Amino acid sequence: MSDFPDAARQSTRALRELFPRTPLQRNDYLSRRYGAEIWLKREDLSPVRSYKLRGAFTAMRKVRANNPGQTAFVCASAGNHAQGVAFACKHFGVKGTIFMPVTTPQQKIDKTRAFGGDAVKIVLTGDYFDQTLAASQTYCAEQGAHFLSPFDDEDVIEGQASVAVEMLEQLGRAPDLVVLPVGGGGLASGVTRFLRIEAPQTEYRFVEPVGGASLTAALAAAEPVKLRTINSFVDGAAVARLGDKTFAALAWVKPAEVLLAPEDRICVTMLEMLNVEGIVLEPAGALSVDVLQDLAGEVAGKTVVCVTSGGNFDFERLPEVKERAQRYSGVKKYFILRMPQRPGALKEFLGMLGPDDDIARFEYLKKSARNFGSVLIGIETKAAENFKALFDQLDAAAFTYRDITNDEILAEFLI
Repeated sequence: MSDFPDAARQSTRALRELFPRTPLQRNDYLSRRYGAEIWLKREDLSPVRSYKLRGAFTAMRKVRANNPGQTAFVCASAGNHAQGVAFACKHFGVKGTIFMPVTTPQQKIDKTRAFGGDAVKIVLTGDYFDQTLAASQTYCAEQGAHFLSPFDDEDVIEGQASVAVEMLEQLGRAPDLVVLPVGGGGLASGVTRFLRIEAPQTEYRFVEPVGGASLTAALAAAEPVKLRTINSFVDGAAVARLGDKTFAALAWVKPAEVLLAPEDRICVTMLEMLNVEGIVLEPAGALSVDVLQDLAGEVAGKTVVCVTSGGNFDFERLPEVKERAQRYSGVKKYFILRMPQRPGALKEFLGMLGPDDDIARFEYLKKSARNFGSVLIGIETKAAENFKALFDQLDAAAFTYRDITNDEILAEFLI
C-alpha cells in the first residue's frame, strides 16, 4: 500500500515519546569475518530489550485515538510481547490483563510486572500457550477489552516497520541485504513492507529456528499451517503458526530466501557474541547473526543489516546454552561404555584420555552382565579432532561404546 511508508514514519515519530532510536552499529568483528559491512540494528537495547514494544505501543495508540473510551487491554504472552504491552499500558495509563502460562519462568513474570506496575494484572493459566491464549480471548470477550495480538495485527505490523524507518535514517542509504528473524512474522512484515517501497533494490533473507519453521511451512502450503510440534528453545521465534495477516504480507517471499538455524548452533553464536563482543542476545535475537555463516558467499562486499531482535536472556539458562554449544561444536560428547569388570579396567580407560580431555560426567548405569557394567561418560575437550584419538584407542583395546551425543531419546533420559 502506497501510504504505508507515511504511516510508518508517523508511528516512528510517535515512538519518540517512549525511547530514542535503537542503535545501528557497524560490527567490526563480523565485518572482518565475512568481508562485508555488517551492521546490527540493536533492538536488544530498547527499554524492554526487544522490538515488541514498537508494535504494542503503536496498536494501543491507534486504538485509543479511534476510541478514547477503550481503557482495557488484554494479551497472551510468555515473553517479550507481554513486557511491551505492560510498558505501553503504564505509559498510556490504561489497564492491561496479561495472560501467561503457568510454566512461565518467574524472571519473565517479574520483569513484566516491573514494566507495568499497577497498570497490569498478570493471570497465570494453562500449561501450554494455546490454553493460555484461549483463556485470554474468552476473558477479553467477556470484559469488552481490546485484544493485542503479538504479530497478527495491522497496527502491530505498522509499529514494527519503525525498525526499517530508523534503519534507513541511520544508515543514510539503502542496505544491500537485510537479515530478519521470523516467529509470527510481524517484524518481517513491517520491515519489508516499508523497504520494498522505499528501498526497492534491497534484498532479504529470513531466518527461522529449525524447530519452529512456520514461514517455511506456510510458503510450502500457500497458506498458514500449524506445525505439529515445535522446539521451544528459541522461545521468541518458536511460533506454531504464522499469522494470516503476516502471511498475506510475506506471500511474495521465495522459499530459497528463508534459512533455518539449528538450535544448538544458535547457542554457539550466542556465546560468541557474549564472549567476543559483550552483546547479550536471547536465542531469537541471535538468529540473524547466526545465519551469516550460511550466507558467507553472498554477503562479501555488501552492506548487510542484521536485526538483533531481543536480549531478554535469563542467565540461569547459560549452562544449557554452553552445553548445547559444546555438543554442536563437537568438543563435548556423551557415550555409554561397556566397562569390563576386572581390576585395572578403569585405569586403562583413564590412560587413554589426552591432556586436553576432561571427564564431565561418570555414572554407572547398571551391571549389564557378570563381567561388564554400563557407564555413562561425558567428555569435554579443547578440539573436536581429539575424540578420534580417544575412539581409536578404545577400538584398539576392544572396548565397546556407543556415542549418544545426538541421540535425542537417550539423551533426554540419560543426560
